[in-house]
Amino acid sequence: MSRVILLPRAVLSRLKALASAMLSVCALLAFTSAAHAQDIEPRAYSNAPIGVNFLVGGYAYTDGGLSFDSSLPLTDPRLSTSSAIVGYARVLDLWGKSAKFDVTAPFSWLSGSADYDGQGLRRSVSGFMDPGFRLSVNLYGAPALSLKEFGQYRQDLIVGVSLRFTAPLGQYDDERIVNLGTNRWSFKPQVGVSKALGRWTLEGTAAATLYTDNNDFYGGNSRSQDPLYSLGTSVIYSFKSGIWASLDGTYFAGGRTTLNGELNNDLQQNWRVGATLAFPVNARNSVKAYASSGVSARTGNSYDLVGIAWQYRWGGGL
Repeated sequence: MSRVILLPRAVLSRLKALASAMLSVCALLAFTSAAHAQDIEPRAYSNAPIGVNFLVGGYAYTDGGLSFDSSLPLTDPRLSTSSAIVGYARVLDLWGKSAKFDVTAPFSWLSGSADYDGQGLRRSVSGFMDPGFRLSVNLYGAPALSLKEFGQYRQDLIVGVSLRFTAPLGQYDDERIVNLGTNRWSFKPQVGVSKALGRWTLEGTAAATLYTDNNDFYGGNSRSQDPLYSLGTSVIYSFKSGIWASLDGTYFAGGRTTLNGELNNDLQQNWRVGATLAFPVNARNSVKAYASSGVSARTGNSYDLVGIAWQYRWGGGL
């Protein structure tokens, strides 16, 4: 005769809280897209047990005014992409603070058209986009904890910082105006704040994306770009089952470009909104669905994005 083991309600509550936190730690991988400065990342600064690893695989589709390189002088872009996304993350202990390192490597298929200096262009290409790397550290409110210690953890206020950079390793052809890679480095320092209010969590971020010059831009020209500044916010609700959902928004401005020393009239002042739904499948697997859309755009990059990601986790005592 089989036995049914009933866990105490307090234990079930801790397990659900753990599942929710573990599910959220790789939110930073969910919105990986060509326009890295426009990422929407709910729960990017959540806490998780030290030593846990995450493998993420996903698919994302974009359609509309997407530019992989925000310095491109394109008008009326009508581009669509299908991207396969692979990512890895690990939770670290840095001087008693919880931290995360992650790397993403998207492979994309792009097709569509755009105008450049009044001339219509068509493009169809596939290949790797620039890979991204990030280290984030929770400076306050999220100490480094073992899996056993994490069962007693309850979030209040978290303050964290991160640095993300992309390397110029993606597909690039200097005889083409539209490419998947950007042929330059980018660096994005960010500060984030997360405040839990019962089942609700309010988050805010501020960041600046800095770019190196592209000295082999479309026929050997030199192109530079000013920093692109961004503000983000998320309102998140966590359900008892471990599922959570969020409404998200981001605003970014700046990023004027210079071609061979001549300043262009391409200042960006753009808004995006999005939503995320994440739910656990079992102790090691979870699924996340997400979408975002451009609300207004002074220059380009007003596109629609939908995607889904699967996450597998191991290590750290799981």
